[in-house]
Amino acid sequence: MRLSVNIDHVATLRNARGGAHPCPVAMAQLCLDAGAEGITFHLREDRRHIRDADVRRLHAELRTRLNFEMAATPEMVGIAESLARSPRGLAACCFVPEKREELTTEGGLDVLRAGPFLAEAIARMAAQGTEVSLFVEPDAAQIEAAARLGAKAVELHTGSYADAAPEARPALVARLAEGARVAAGLGLAVHAGHGLSFETIGPVAAIPEICEVSIGHFLVGAALAEGFPGAVARMRGLIRTARGG
Repeated sequence: MRLSVNIDHVATLRNARGGAHPCPVAMAQLCLDAGAEGITFHLREDRRHIRDADVRRLHAELRTRLNFEMAATPEMVGIAESLARSPRGLAACCFVPEKREELTTEGGLDVLRAGPFLAEAIARMAAQGTEVSLFVEPDAAQIEAAARLGAKAVELHTGSYADAAPEARPALVARLAEGARVAAGLGLAVHAGHGLSFETIGPVAAIPEICEVSIGHFLVGAALAEGFPGAVARMRGLIRTARGG
């Protein structure tokens, strides 16, 4: 299982004061040095955290699997295509729902009701050799729709599980596990993310079909107490334990 660290909120902290510190690229490299297998970033339409210059530097300076999260809009697809056409290419992208008024992504993409541009966006990125994922709820109908549109992966939204009371989590883990089985049965790579922490990672990491987890806000917060190397290494250890390693 890969751990992809989302470094959006390093940029949030930087932007609160202005200037260049803390640097998302430098913090991303610390995560990689500590054992993360990839870096995720979300370039929002309002540029509230990651900015265009960050994207260019991440792509130019990091030698790892980059996952570009974005809304399915012509502007974002154009930016992602420009990265994918470069000699280095772009390993992965994930289409997510986005509203300017939300604090964070509030749920999965409604693939069943998506407009025609989503299919075009998937096809354009796939044509560049980029693995295209859709961020969805662990719902069979949504997962099947993602496969029909040509996605190669889904990222299952773990927020409902992560935010639930401990006694409610087993049923939600079972729902995630069933969604993962459906996706794998359709030939999709299965990723998971949103709201995961040291406390909640274990049951998700134990789902055998899931091959990647994306964790950001929690690790940025944990890094304030123990540094990115310690926080990432601890998360990697919990994942290894859950996977039987």
